[in-house]
Amino acid sequence: MPVDLPELYFRLKDNGAAVFRVDPENRQKRIDLDQIANVNLRNGEIKAQGKSVVTAEEHAVIEAWLAERRALQAARDLDDIHRTIDQLNLTAHWAQTRATPEELDALTDKLLLAMFDLRQVLVRKKADRLNGRD
Repeated sequence: MPVDLPELYFRLKDNGAAVFRVDPENRQKRIDLDQIANVNLRNGEIKAQGKSVVTAEEHAVIEAWLAERRALQAARDLDDIHRTIDQLNLTAHWAQTRATPEELDALTDKLLLAMFDLRQVLVRKKADRLNGRD
């Protein structure tokens, strides 16, 4: 039963991926992964690994992966923000209904500083947008 393997495999790293060429046809009848490049998600840089040469076709596949990964990260970021809003609402309810004085003493200053920082950023960004500076 043959398996359709991709030509390239992307191993995620902190800020991108290591790119491997998939070789399903070797002497030991095992799959080999040969690292050919590193991709930086932030700046889009694609660096060949060692003496490997990235073909134009492989470069196009890497560029497509980079675009898909950036879109996925953007969607996840927005989802995280929506979850944060939910969590803030749940935290307010917890503080009002269930928190003990000791728990509030332990968390109030940290929460207030984080919310103050967030508020400053949001107000400054909104002012920039209203003044056409964004």
